[in-house]
Amino acid sequence: MRAAVRSLCSEPRAPNPPPPGWQDWALIAVLAAVAVGEGLFRDGLVWRPLVLVVGVAPLFTLLWRRSHPLAALVVAYSVHAAVEFAPIYAEHHHGDTTLYASAFVLLLPYSLARWGSGRETLFGLAFIMGSHLLTGFDEPVGVIEMGAALAVLLLPAALGAAVRYRGAVRVREVDQVKLRERGQLARELHDTVAHHVSAIVIQAQAGRTVATSDPAAAVEALKVIEAEASRTLAEMRTMVGALRQSEEISLAPQRGVADIERLAERAGGPPRVEVAPSGDLDDLTPSLDAAVYRLAQESITNALRHARRATRVLVAVAGEPDCVRLTVTDDGDASTAGTNGSSGFGIVGMTERAELLGGTLRAGPNHGRGWTVTAVLPRSGTAS
Repeated sequence: MRAAVRSLCSEPRAPNPPPPGWQDWALIAVLAAVAVGEGLFRDGLVWRPLVLVVGVAPLFTLLWRRSHPLAALVVAYSVHAAVEFAPIYAEHHHGDTTLYASAFVLLLPYSLARWGSGRETLFGLAFIMGSHLLTGFDEPVGVIEMGAALAVLLLPAALGAAVRYRGAVRVREVDQVKLRERGQLARELHDTVAHHVSAIVIQAQAGRTVATSDPAAAVEALKVIEAEASRTLAEMRTMVGALRQSEEISLAPQRGVADIERLAERAGGPPRVEVAPSGDLDDLTPSLDAAVYRLAQESITNALRHARRATRVLVAVAGEPDCVRLTVTDDGDASTAGTNGSSGFGIVGMTERAELLGGTLRAGPNHGRGWTVTAVLPRSGTAS
């Protein structure tokens, strides 16, 4: 119990409550009209001028109910409690001094629990119960009636707390979605940019090597560099455009298993990249198709960057009945294979991508030479 109270006391106020709007003024106008009509024409009221003032003036606390919910509640409930103990009420106890329109005060416990802090809520609820108990001393009231009245008073507070909790859950869900989107964007940027930049670096090294002995080959290397740089820029513009646009935009289709062949052709090499598809690779879900391509792309990029003296990179894509198995193996030096992408975000991003689809990924050195990446992705997997 104490832990729950401490937790409630430490709860901050709801951020950025909306300011009073035309709806609040309209509500006050309607309630004021009802209170005035009731004060003028209702039978059984005593001291009608006082009743009208007390019935209309507290309505304006509704303008503070979001920004200062505790103050609004204390003022409204104090006014009504004071009327109950006024000497004129004792003198005219056969009449009523409370308007039915005063039921608007039930909105204030809701506002307190919805927008107030934990300490304000506890104090406000205690104030409501205390004022209710004090005003009930003028006539005998049973325990059941008192409990029912308190339940009616506290029900709006419970509703406000429920709405607040639901809003907080919604905010957390949105934050989690944003976090997943940031992770997905980081993987996409890494996979795309790293692959193209690796190809640019390899071609630049080759061009520098043959620049003096074979100028034509150097020119070809520059052409490849220009093409890879253009692709990188285009894909980055697409991603940035997707981030800047709030509405749907037309994006190029996601690459898939069928594009791995072209991925191998653009790798340039050495090492030579070979692709060996097998099994049923048709009718893959878009998320699975794109994931296999991205995993192959990152694995090839790692092999080109880190596999020393490698002559061959084999990309095997097997469509099995329940899953798609991707295996990327190079024949680089065993002494350097251990650095094949493990020091950066490549393996981490690949593992996350596979796990999002309910699959697994393993990466490590072979017994003899080289490095192998194996990903197993279920056909039924969908990005979560």
